[in-house]
Amino acid sequence: MQQSPSPTMMVLMLVGGMGLLLYGIHVMSEGLQKITGPRLRQVLGIVADRPFLGLLAGALFTVLFQSSTATTVILVGLAGAAVVTLRQCLPVILGADIGTTITAQLIALKVTEISLPIVALGASIVFFAKRDRYRRIGQAIIGFGLLFLGLKIMADAMVPLRDSLVFREMLLQVGNQPLLAIAVAALFTFLIHSSAAAIGVIVVLATQGLVDALSAFYFILGANVGTSFTALLSSLGSRREAQRVAAAHFFAKLGGTFLVYPFAVPFVNWLSSVTTSPSFQVANAHTLFNVAIAFTFFPLRNLGVKVLERLLPEKGIPEFEPRYLNETLLGTPSIALGLAYREVVRLSAEILRMFRDVDRVLRFNNAALIDRIIHKENVINVLFSKATQYVTMILRQPLHRNEFAKGMGLIKVLNDLELISDVLSKNVAPLLQNKIRERIYFSPTGWEELDMMYQEVCLMMRLTHKALVKADFCLAEQAIKLHPKILRLEHGLKTTHIHRLREGIKESELSSRVHLELLNAYLRIAEHLRSIALTIAADLTEIRVCPAEVPESLVGTGEEPEEEGAPARVAF
Repeated sequence: MQQSPSPTMMVLMLVGGMGLLLYGIHVMSEGLQKITGPRLRQVLGIVADRPFLGLLAGALFTVLFQSSTATTVILVGLAGAAVVTLRQCLPVILGADIGTTITAQLIALKVTEISLPIVALGASIVFFAKRDRYRRIGQAIIGFGLLFLGLKIMADAMVPLRDSLVFREMLLQVGNQPLLAIAVAALFTFLIHSSAAAIGVIVVLATQGLVDALSAFYFILGANVGTSFTALLSSLGSRREAQRVAAAHFFAKLGGTFLVYPFAVPFVNWLSSVTTSPSFQVANAHTLFNVAIAFTFFPLRNLGVKVLERLLPEKGIPEFEPRYLNETLLGTPSIALGLAYREVVRLSAEILRMFRDVDRVLRFNNAALIDRIIHKENVINVLFSKATQYVTMILRQPLHRNEFAKGMGLIKVLNDLELISDVLSKNVAPLLQNKIRERIYFSPTGWEELDMMYQEVCLMMRLTHKALVKADFCLAEQAIKLHPKILRLEHGLKTTHIHRLREGIKESELSSRVHLELLNAYLRIAEHLRSIALTIAADLTEIRVCPAEVPESLVGTGEEPEEEGAPARVAF
């Protein structure tokens, strides 16, 4: 006969089992993220405007992360980064509620009894597999096994509690007060940040006969409400869309609880007539509750969006705040990397706008545009610093080799973009101010030459920016090939300018310093653009074959630079 554990050992088993449970979820989620990271971004792009696919994707993500809390926090982060909208998130959230029921069903099927063989299988794959992909699969299997091993240890620790009158009386008191039971379960779920773990504990309590079916159902309602608290907290201080997504999850759970609360007794009685197994009663109650929420609120999602937009009206975005970066998503590095890529694309677009302002100042002597260039550079410096810090934090996360290379590439691109902005604000802007203040005019030939140099550099900048937007190797190669041409052009234009000085052309003499320094600044910008294009070609593209030259017509001549539409394989 097996001896019951002592009270001290029982506490250690409960705490250790909970630790194994949460650690197993973490290990499994990390392994699966390494495997599915790029695909995760692709799926988000595909389901964005397809509600039914969003429902399925939400369920799939939650099965992978073993927590609807994690899925919702990711969605809140993406909404805060302006990648997805509330309308796109709602089906995924409802799907996540369904996905979180899988774990409870597996526990009811007594998968906990084979937890050790599952861990052994995963460990064998990790130790003996030679390919990284297989080792990550093994890591995910180990996490899956540890999750159920933790639950088994907790279940074994709770066996003596069946004979403890004090513990049973305490649970009975809580279970007999439905609102208290809901509140306690909600708080517990919030503290451990995992609805799957909380439901697992409730299943264990019911299996050991420590709570009856009705009390367990009230605990389930509380766990479902508590899983929305983490997302609510993560949305504080975020943009309105993120707050709406978190509120939508909270109101769906709370609304579902209020809808089923009056029917708890007949619902539990019906479940008891279907099966006598306490574990299946809890698992089925959890499943039916979440399926009911999904199918009740799915047709009302558009109405829900309108209500939340009225409750939480839009607020302005601070100028010095990044648009896409969100630190809550650093735990999902594949998605965080996509957000960082979008932010770098946005900053590249801002640099292109600054460069276009240079041409407008030269043509129209608009001093206000110079002030705008200088102000924008101050803003961009702050954004560069935050973007670099964000990418650095991503690089500290567990990454696939290709993702690490992309992170390093983004750091290099950010550095070159910042150097271009420095050239524009610290070298070009003062020259433009002197030109306007001293009323300097270029000779007709000098102006044509400066404009020729500007247009070539602007073409190179547009090509580089488009290569970054599309992660296009061919466009990057086209930009790289422009650099020698610009180098020869700058040398030739300086020579012709000196010839004009020898001829004694007055405008050339008065504008000589501005003229030569502008040529030099344009050349420095071209050198940094070449460095960016080389980085794109080496680190930020996947298909590195260029079968034919890209026609210049593909570069585009629109007045506003593209900053959206980065490819699904890199951004969203």
